[in-house]
Amino acid sequence: MTGGESALDLVLSGDPGLLAIVRLSLLVSLSAVLLAAVIGVPAGALLALTRFRGREAAIVILNALMGLPPVVVGLAVFLLLSRSGPLGEWGLLFTPQAMVIAQTVLVTPIIAALTRQTVEDLWVEYQAELTAMNVGPLGRVRTLIWDARFSLVTALLAGFGRAAAEVGAIIIVGGNIDGFTRTMTTAIALETSKGDLPLAVGLGMVLIVIVVIINALAWAIRRAGERYAG
Repeated sequence: MTGGESALDLVLSGDPGLLAIVRLSLLVSLSAVLLAAVIGVPAGALLALTRFRGREAAIVILNALMGLPPVVVGLAVFLLLSRSGPLGEWGLLFTPQAMVIAQTVLVTPIIAALTRQTVEDLWVEYQAELTAMNVGPLGRVRTLIWDARFSLVTALLAGFGRAAAEVGAIIIVGGNIDGFTRTMTTAIALETSKGDLPLAVGLGMVLIVIVVIINALAWAIRRAGERYAG
């Protein structure tokens, strides 16, 4: 990719290098959001529906983790996956898998915290009914997550927005290797440092378009589901 070419021109021409960057960016971010949802949605629902000593402190900590500094997360994952780290034998450092792990750590608190708030609001509304029906703790979690499924789309989109915009953590654990771990955001950082501002701006525009398209698709799916569910 040369400095005179815009990212949009390269996308329209089917440039293999840029399409590989876009494909990897989507793969890493969507994988991280999926893993974070599997962890964060049940965890947030359990926190909303259980009462225990220190619960308020746990909520405060969870909310604080929504603002985790990406470079700190990247450093922590780097230390875990480095050869001298406890998971060094896995050989994941400077791979897309390491980038997914870092993004999952960043996104999970966001999804968990938003899920907790959503489910807790629903619990206030349905507490009497579920208690009268003698629904157990796990049944309450399943019921309220299902009832909140359309609202939880917002939590997933918030997580995707964080993942798609991430650069600090994935540069540390991925290395920004051309053709292997280079994503849209790391490519933008690289091109900006090289002074290739037109290409960096073009890449940024492509990233924004992708985020808007995914949000529009999620909104359309949510509305269709709400109409189908009545």
